Amino acid sequence: MIARTVIAANLTALTIVAALKSIAFEVKSNTIAPRPYANRHAQMSTDSLQAAKKIVRTFHQAFDSAGDEDLARVLVAHTSDDYLWRGMHPFYEQSGAKAVAEVFWLPLRRSLSSMQRREDVFMAGRNDVDGGKTIWVASMGHMMGLFDHDWLGIPATHKMAFLRYAEFHRVDNGKIVESAFFCDVISVMQQAGHYPLPPQTGAACLHPGPRTHDGILLDPQRPEEGEQTMALVNRMIADLSALNVGDDHNCPPELLAKTWHNDMIWYGPAGIGATFTIPRYQEQHQYPFRRHIKDKQFNGHIARFAEGNYAGFFGWANLTNTPTGGFLGLPGNEVRADMRVVDIYRREGDKLAENWVFIDLLHYLKMQGLDVLGRLKELRRIE
Repeated sequence: MIARTVIAANLTALTIVAALKSIAFEVKSNTIAPRPYANRHAQMSTDSLQAAKKIVRTFHQAFDSAGDEDLARVLVAHTSDDYLWRGMHPFYEQSGAKAVAEVFWLPLRRSLSSMQRREDVFMAGRNDVDGGKTIWVASMGHMMGLFDHDWLGIPATHKMAFLRYAEFHRVDNGKIVESAFFCDVISVMQQAGHYPLPPQTGAACLHPGPRTHDGILLDPQRPEEGEQTMALVNRMIADLSALNVGDDHNCPPELLAKTWHNDMIWYGPAGIGATFTIPRYQEQHQYPFRRHIKDKQFNGHIARFAEGNYAGFFGWANLTNTPTGGFLGLPGNEVRADMRVVDIYRREGDKLAENWVFIDLLHYLKMQGLDVLGRLKELRRIE
């Protein structure tokens, strides 16, 4: 009887040990090694991003090497029949590849001889705005060429000119179906000696690419890195949006320090300029912006995504506000105007380190009654 009891107890103990091993294996599988389905899902997502990047990369190679007479044909070959393109003032929305070539690319190509794309950031991601349903690819850098012919009324210099740009493409079924192209026209005016605004608060300079020189993401990136970057950007946006609810004009530096490195670099558009470190960023951009603009309304983004240590977004328009006087050195008014904005970020560790910003200031000012390009043409007596 005693022997039977011992045997039963041993069997029970073995059963418990086996069960504990099974539970331990299950916990280990969930916390360290992803399940096979999760692996497949992540791999499928990475493969989709790589495929989208390849489509845009192939388009860039064909487009940048094409002659003027072939631009429209190349655009048609790589875009969908219902292709939508968004551009800054004075280009706005264009439907179809041929219209985009005629309205924007051909005039720019004819003005900047031997134009080159000098890219600093290239990435792709699933759109955080629509829950990852769409895939977008972003490219950022400069278009460089010899400014040999007038552009938008800006007089040619016959010297090198750099047009800052940020370009977003939505890819679907092997085609580019939607694009947004932001560029810094005021910077070109500045380079040509026709800066149209009061002195800017930040530095006027040729904006460099990432300090780490790793912004062109041709290879697959670890999905968890992109998720961490996106979460950080969303947290930063939430912190600043909370200030807008009460129209709070004073952002404590400690709030920025939650998501930004102290030696952060903010590369703003011409008219505002570039700043370095949290204190100088607040002095040279954030406080002038927050204190001289009221009724700030966030309208959301069309695309917002991340890959690796990089993230980007754009809106149409991101913000609506009313200038009260002082922003950009200009007087205030009661006109509510839209800001169409692009932000490209680089994360370093658990905080943001660099930020490249594009704002359609020409559109923002025109809504308030100041046509910057129109005034330049009047001064130069150009019809």
